[in-house]
Amino acid sequence: MPLTHSFRETIRARAERDTAFREALFQEAMQSLLQDDADYCRTALRTYINATIGFERLSEVLDRPQKSLMRMFGPGGNPTMANLMAVIHALQKETGVHLEIRAVADAA
Repeated sequence: MPLTHSFRETIRARAERDTAFREALFQEAMQSLLQDDADYCRTALRTYINATIGFERLSEVLDRPQKSLMRMFGPGGNPTMANLMAVIHALQKETGVHLEIRAVADAA
């Protein structure tokens, strides 16, 4: 029986070939940040990083230790606003997926 791909490999392969999927991963992470779900935001950003540029490349771009970045987005991580914004900026630049923010009034 052949071995199956790991979850990380499956997500990475899909992100490489499917731009809409890559955009959706990043959008989901940012939406969770705006909805004050820090735990899910960290998890979603970690998934996005692993699926796109990886922590090694992110470390090179930001000139920060790879393990430090991995801890930031781990289960007990708590990135500062400056670190979070630096990571988001680097991800936009490296992946070509850019955020566009717009305000929408509630229907009520």
